Amino acid sequence: MTHPGLRERKKQRMYATVSDIAVRLFLEKGFDAVSVAEVAAAAEISKPTLFRYFPAKEDLVLYRIADHEGEAARVVAESGEPPVQALRRHFLAGLERSDPVTGLNDDPQVLAFHALLYGTPSLVARAHTHQERSEAALAEVLGGDLDARLAAGQVMAVLRVLALENWRRIAAGERVADVRPDAVAAAERAFGRLAAGWPADRKGSGTE
Repeated sequence: MTHPGLRERKKQRMYATVSDIAVRLFLEKGFDAVSVAEVAAAAEISKPTLFRYFPAKEDLVLYRIADHEGEAARVVAESGEPPVQALRRHFLAGLERSDPVTGLNDDPQVLAFHALLYGTPSLVARAHTHQERSEAALAEVLGGDLDARLAAGQVMAVLRVLALENWRRIAAGERVADVRPDAVAAAERAFGRLAAGWPADRKGSGTE
């Protein structure tokens, strides 16, 4: 395994530090009420420097979930299981450990971040572009043809809807322990339907 060099580690620390400062300001004042210049000043960098790291204001927030972009593609590519089975197992494991990406997490900071993300139209739109790139990456791993693109679109829609439903219930005040059984059952049903509709001639189809 190759470890990042000093320059790359410093760059990653800068990304994380500036993003953390920005998210804190956005949570305190609201996304639209905070300017990029204000974030740059708080981070003690120039505005042009900030834009070299984050081309758009929305990217300051989306950096928090950037490591999940392409996750479905990585899961399929690295697993010896059929695609649907690998994705099902990965999502259920996420529910078990209350991974924030599954929506099944009641940590106050996670809830606040999700409220910021889902409650800001420009962030929702920016997140959609992340989803589109994840979908394209998954389609490529699945073969890149029309059937692969259709299957990838279905997978990403299932993951998004399941996570949103879990988050909405938790945000409404339900406990993780109470939501988890329903979340698991919903995921099992959803992935079961995906398996049933998977292209029959696709290598690794189904959940066998």
